[in-house]
Amino acid sequence: MMALPKAMRLKGHRTFDYIHKNSVKYYGKLMTFKIAKSNPKILISHNNIHNLNNFKIAISISKKVSKKAVVRNKLRRILQDCLLKNFSQENNHKPYWLLVNLKAGDFINDKLNLLEEFQHLVFKSGLFK
Repeated sequence: MMALPKAMRLKGHRTFDYIHKNSVKYYGKLMTFKIAKSNPKILISHNNIHNLNNFKIAISISKKVSKKAVVRNKLRRILQDCLLKNFSQENNHKPYWLLVNLKAGDFINDKLNLLEEFQHLVFKSGLFK
């Protein structure tokens, strides 16, 4: 599995505050998507000047999903891998930030439903057409 390139990751509490306040939300049984237009001014302090206006993502998995960080990281890598398979450079010009929040539930052994819902929400949101 591949990890997300550093240029695609979101970081910083101001970034997440902005997404929570200014996003369009898509709800599923297992996760929620929050999509906001990018605000490059927030990221200037992170010294990532070359990729400020590109598509960026953060995947948040609560300890309510699993107490074990190993399990949460595995789920994160599965979702990142699914995203990278759908991602293409043509879509990278869309200046959106995506926050994926996994809800508490017993889907650790049901990765097929997790991936199906993830792809459904990606296409429902219109990120990749």
